[in-house]
Amino acid sequence: MKALIPRAYRSLISSLMYIGKQVTCSCCNGSFRKFLSYGVKARENALCPRCESLERHRLLWLYLKNKTNFFTDNLRVLHFAPEYFFQKTFKSMPNLDYISADLTSPFAMVKMDITNIVYEDNSFDVILCCHVLEHIIDDNRALMELFRVLKPGGWAILQAPIDLKRDKTFEDTNIVIPKDRERIFGQEDHVRIYGRDYKDRLEKAGFTVKVDAYGRELGDDMIKKYGLMKDEDIYFCTKPKF
Repeated sequence: MKALIPRAYRSLISSLMYIGKQVTCSCCNGSFRKFLSYGVKARENALCPRCESLERHRLLWLYLKNKTNFFTDNLRVLHFAPEYFFQKTFKSMPNLDYISADLTSPFAMVKMDITNIVYEDNSFDVILCCHVLEHIIDDNRALMELFRVLKPGGWAILQAPIDLKRDKTFEDTNIVIPKDRERIFGQEDHVRIYGRDYKDRLEKAGFTVKVDAYGRELGDDMIKKYGLMKDEDIYFCTKPKF
């Protein structure tokens, strides 16, 4: 029966069960008693009961709104692996020429392999690619493609789960069994665990990278209010102008 109820109505019904003022979702502006638990290893206070945003999505929204020109300037945007609620909003924004892409997503606008982007060099002002690269075997190729299609002077936010206890990224192409990947990489469709050298990998592709500790700048009260992860940084990448 659940499958017959449109997604938007399921989310609304779910959100009404948690209505309150203790936490606020920056993505949908809903206020709730708490966020829901979520994840392979369940994280408390993670999932918005209305729009299904997670901690990283709420941080990204705040960053785009408060520290970039995303909501004000006319921009051509390429968004990989689009989240449903982001795509719905971004497609409706009159300042954006918005394109979403994914190899398997049923609602992405373009079916496309991130390691073989079909657009010409210097095509986009902005690229959003969040929690995608840890799924890609040849992430170096993917990064070079992202750099190629970004305009000189353009910017990209390239997020990935990072183990800050690791100096170096760990990957092993011999690990292919889903249960082994989940045990070693944290999820059955992940192929590596990025370490603190993630910035170096982005720079190797040509990007100039600013690691922005925006979440910590917000302070503990705002982190609690929006249900953020305190140690998550924003990887703000730019393509140098010629």
